[in-house]
Amino acid sequence: MVEYIVDDAVMRPILEDMGREWVPFREGNPEAEAGYWDNFIELWFRMGYDFVRFEISLPFPSHSRLGEDPTKLDRSRSWAETHEGVIVTWEDYERYPWPEVEDSLFRHFEYISGHLPDGMGLIACHAGGIYEHVSELMGYENLCIALYDAPDLVEAVCEAVGSRMVRFYDRLLQIDRLVAIFQGDDMGFRSGPLLSPEHLRRFFLPWHKKFADMAHGSGIPYFLHSCGNIYVLMDDLIEDVGIDAKHSFEDAILPAYEFQRRYGDRVGTLGGVDVDVLCRRTPQEVRRCVRDLIERCAPKGRFAVGSGNSIPSYVPPRTT
Repeated sequence: MVEYIVDDAVMRPILEDMGREWVPFREGNPEAEAGYWDNFIELWFRMGYDFVRFEISLPFPSHSRLGEDPTKLDRSRSWAETHEGVIVTWEDYERYPWPEVEDSLFRHFEYISGHLPDGMGLIACHAGGIYEHVSELMGYENLCIALYDAPDLVEAVCEAVGSRMVRFYDRLLQIDRLVAIFQGDDMGFRSGPLLSPEHLRRFFLPWHKKFADMAHGSGIPYFLHSCGNIYVLMDDLIEDVGIDAKHSFEDAILPAYEFQRRYGDRVGTLGGVDVDVLCRRTPQEVRRCVRDLIERCAPKGRFAVGSGNSIPSYVPPRTT
């Protein structure tokens, strides 16, 4: 089995059904931090996973929009600003408070690693991929323009973010019991990639290759979670970047079993149970969908069943 993220709003009722008391995470409060992480580990363990997945990001301040979301525990949701980002000009780039990679950033990874049950591993990554952070810093619309009007600025922002992610991975790969890097970077939408394939190949995929090479150099695989229709890039991702498995599938784009039919002899298939199924079907219908996916994909190998994307706050706990 595999999973990418389980939202706190889903974790809480499941843990309470297990008889555990929910402990909200409070940064800097040792007792609350330990209580939250102990519950976090217990959820993955009791649900049958042989790993815990966790991610955290370097602080890259950017513009965002907040909205109400009654499904979230804090009843709010943040959306990336797609118009004008915090870096539009070279002056913005020079003024930006670029973060340092500090040891304190890794204490949560170390706590989880040090408290895993026997036989479990840690799967981790930098939260947010190189494309996601650059597009949030520059703003999606502005990035699309800058690719033509100021490609040197785009390259500089990619270098500033990517080089810090490399230093992040230098440190992360020292964590005990780390068994895989599972990097997220949403580069697509329903009908295609968010940028031209040529721009993604020029500015972003080389960084994924660096991260994959670092993982492989440490003897562990590099998995990629990327939403949307990015299949025009699959040969690049498999042959050039060197990903070991692909995650994030939407039946309306390409079902996981069809992905496995096309690419399963070259790369692993992770997840595949469409989030729409998890949200709108009954538990019995979900079981049938999961069983069908397992029967289609498991015999061919290189497959782990799980959600097609993640377990967001609006998925009913009964279907998970």
